[in-house]
Amino acid sequence: MAEELVLRRAEGKIGIVTLNRPDKLNALSMDMRLELERVLKEADADPETSVIVLDAAGRSFCVGFDIGGSHAGPSPWKHDALKYHERLATSMRTLMTPWTLRKPVIASVQGHALGGGCELSLFCDVTIAADNAIFGEPEALLSQVGPAFIMPLVIGHKRARELIYLGEKVDAATALSLGIVNRVVPTASLQEETMKFARRMTLIAPEALAAAKLAISRGAEAQGFRTALSAGLDVCAPLYATITEVGKEFDERRARDGLKAALDWRKAQFD
Repeated sequence: MAEELVLRRAEGKIGIVTLNRPDKLNALSMDMRLELERVLKEADADPETSVIVLDAAGRSFCVGFDIGGSHAGPSPWKHDALKYHERLATSMRTLMTPWTLRKPVIASVQGHALGGGCELSLFCDVTIAADNAIFGEPEALLSQVGPAFIMPLVIGHKRARELIYLGEKVDAATALSLGIVNRVVPTASLQEETMKFARRMTLIAPEALAAAKLAISRGAEAQGFRTALSAGLDVCAPLYATITEVGKEFDERRARDGLKAALDWRKAQFD
């Protein structure tokens, strides 16, 4: 029997949802994205809990979308902007799930939180990071851009431009200073500190938490939050369907030598 991609359990009033693909550093296949959306909604509907913790098994929270095995064989969307738009819209909807839930979601992040994994943590209400956490959106290095342009709305346009344009990664301390995370704790005590924070939130009436979340989200959306995300999606779909020089060589190296070799080739150009 295949292992579940996303797990759910509860501790008192805390619902815990766990990304469970540690051997792939929780890289998000489409199946896993859809399962994450389903399980998070299931946790939101549980009347016994008032707060959700989103964590991950293994040494990394999430390295983003699965670009390893997901490209085997012909892909009907690969060079079709309209089909890619539809696929990316589904992906963005799944990543946005923490934002759309009634209950607040606390991301508990260790190791890598890159690409879609970084965006997923940004869509959560609160992010607690281990001191070994690394955040970033490196898609530009592969001639792509993450479709969920939430980072400028969280940390400001100037700082977001630098990270997105150059695909740069930042450590936990820098992420804290930029506002990407709320707190940084020792890696060994990440789970303990996350649960302590969550238990403190459960002391607040769930009605008050839900109302506060809704008010903040509605305020952001009145300022154009969803419009900005939709604009990012509309721009990115044609880019993903475009054949670029770097993207073509990366794909060829990945097919010939494997994903790690292709990533190492690209990384070496910036060293």
